[in-house]
Amino acid sequence: MSADTVPVTGWGRTAPTVARVIRPRTFQEAADAVRDCGVRGGIPRGLGRAYGDAAQNAGGDVLDMTALDRVHAIDVDGGTVLCDAGVSLHRLMEVLLPLGWFVPVTPGTRYVTVGGAIGADIHGKNHHVSGSFSRHVLSFELLTADGRVRTVDRGTPLFDATAGGMGLTGVILTATVRLQPVETSLMSVDTERADDLDDLMARLTATDHRYRYSVAWIDLLARGAATGRAVLTRGDHAPLEALSDRARREPLAFRTSRLPAAPDLVPEGLLSRTTVGLFNELWYRKAPRLRRGELQRISAFFHPLDGVPHWNRIYGRGGFVQYQFVVGHGQEDALRRVVGRISARRCPSFLAVLKRFGEADPGWLSFPVPGWTLALDIPAGLPGLGTFLDGLDEEVAQAGGRVYLAKDSRLRPELLAAMYPRLDDFRALRAELDPHGVFTSDLSRRLTL
Repeated sequence: MSADTVPVTGWGRTAPTVARVIRPRTFQEAADAVRDCGVRGGIPRGLGRAYGDAAQNAGGDVLDMTALDRVHAIDVDGGTVLCDAGVSLHRLMEVLLPLGWFVPVTPGTRYVTVGGAIGADIHGKNHHVSGSFSRHVLSFELLTADGRVRTVDRGTPLFDATAGGMGLTGVILTATVRLQPVETSLMSVDTERADDLDDLMARLTATDHRYRYSVAWIDLLARGAATGRAVLTRGDHAPLEALSDRARREPLAFRTSRLPAAPDLVPEGLLSRTTVGLFNELWYRKAPRLRRGELQRISAFFHPLDGVPHWNRIYGRGGFVQYQFVVGHGQEDALRRVVGRISARRCPSFLAVLKRFGEADPGWLSFPVPGWTLALDIPAGLPGLGTFLDGLDEEVAQAGGRVYLAKDSRLRPELLAAMYPRLDDFRALRAELDPHGVFTSDLSRRLTL
């Protein structure tokens, strides 16, 4: 087990804090690390794709769990996998796709660990059909603050507190996950353009039920009649019959592509309103009015940014804020107001996506609720950004919505209870399970979780 005291930050590269990063190689070393945490406690960390400060711990310990990455057993007939929490979704795809199985939920990056997927209760383009990641977790082993390793089953309070609990109930060691059967490693994709936000919402509402996966890229710099114009991309796993004779020779091959890494030094101001506005215009115009049944690789459909290593450097040394919120069905006017405010503010965001959420999962701090979710990236150095986002938070809270804790780096704590009504239950269970606050993070301190 190695340890170094180094600066730690989230994927947004804002607000780094210094912690002792411990890298256990066995479950026993993980237990030893938890037992030896100092007064500032510790927090488990996977591949560091939480955008904010959820896996940081200023002056304390951070447990890097990525060395615990074994796949223990695959039930090819039943469609389940038992693996260590440090296994990445990328590794699972490599192992499972040749066997005709796919991960049940994947976010916009496959470089997320299974433990992180449970801790953030990640969602993907298929939430309206499949829910979030925890819905497909049958059980997991959890190392708690008292040194015990507990087997936690679905439907128990500890399961519901851990799914979306941002690592604050303990260290997930292993998990058993139910999988999605597939015939090929290609996607059959439909693409179309929407003229504005109302047109987009109407298309999603009317036809989303036909697709397993659905997402819309939105031009948040468009104004006037074009406000909220979008490119809508939807699809499903391609059946074997859709492949050419050549592709059928290796129907389950998992292929990815990589471009050169983004440079570490990016000129400040590269992502200005002018440059992003030009990009958005070109991106919208190049999209087809309507295209059906295009075959795409899994990596291109789900994880296009993974092909650019360290793409988060594009925002420069100041980093970026990813802001994601959800408002329920019936709150479409709130969504229109927020999109209108962002458009009027001219936030230079070229990564902005809208999705529809389906039925919520039982995690007490799980983010998705039935409704509309919008996520956007904004350079952190934009003048007045904090005050502007505070105003959006209040708009979202008044509409009964919430922001995503795995993306958050600046929410005011007084809004948290309004957004997450099971917050008191989470705090009570955490106090009982971990009375001395062994598991803590910059996020938990900031929001008094």
